Amino acid sequence: MIVNYKEEGWSIVLQRSHGLLAGQICGHWKKSDQPVRWVETLIATTEHDDVSNELEGTDLLNENGGPKNFKTAQFNATDCDNLLAKATEKGMYVALLISRHIQFLYQQEPRADAYCMTLKQKEKQWIKQAETSPEQVSASYELLEFCDAMSLLICQNMVQPEHRRMEISTGPDGTHYELREGEDQRLIVSPWPFEVDSFTINYETRNLSQLSFKSNAEFTKLLKSADVQLLSRQISRK
Repeated sequence: MIVNYKEEGWSIVLQRSHGLLAGQICGHWKKSDQPVRWVETLIATTEHDDVSNELEGTDLLNENGGPKNFKTAQFNATDCDNLLAKATEKGMYVALLISRHIQFLYQQEPRADAYCMTLKQKEKQWIKQAETSPEQVSASYELLEFCDAMSLLICQNMVQPEHRRMEISTGPDGTHYELREGEDQRLIVSPWPFEVDSFTINYETRNLSQLSFKSNAEFTKLLKSADVQLLSRQISRK
C-alpha cells in the first residue's frame, strides 16, 4: 500500500488502485505508438501489482504500529510465484511483462538473484510460446514501467510545487518524459505521448485518523470500514 502522512492522519492508496491508475494512463497512449500486443500490455500494466491485497494482509504494520509503506516491502518468492501464476493463466505475453517487472523491482536484492536468473531462463521459452520477440517484450515493458512510475508520483503526492519539472521515466521510444503542475492543478507531461490533448484520471484513497494500531486485525478492520475518497486529476498537453 502507498502510505501518505497528513495532518489528520494517514491517506492510503491500495496497490491495486495504483495499478488501475497506471492502466488508465496506459489506455490513453498514442495509438500510432502502441505496442504490437496492445491489449496484453494494457492488462499487464493494470494488474502488475495485483499480488498484494491489503484488505486481507497479515503483515501490514511497522515496529511503531503504523502502516507499512510499499517502499519497505522486500522480496518474497511466494508472492512473486502467485503473481506469475495469475499472469500465466491469462497468457504468456502477460507473464513475460510481469516477469520483467519482478526483475526490475528486485534486481538489486541479493536474496532475489537466483530467482531473477531463473526468470531470465524461463523467458526464452515463454517468448517462443507467446510467438513474440525480446524487442516486442521490451517495448511493452518500458511502457508499463512508465505508467507505473507516473502513477506512483501521483499517488504519493510527489508532483513538485511552483511548476517545477520532475522526471517521470523513459518511455518505450527512449524519450525522457517530465511532469509538472500547470494552472488549475493540471498535470502537464512533456513531450506529450498521449492520443488526446487532455484527459482525466482518478484513483481512490482511504483516510484513517488513528496513527498507530495495536494489531494487524485492528488496522485491517479500520481500513475496510474507512470512507473511500475518489481523487481526480487532469492530464494535459499544456
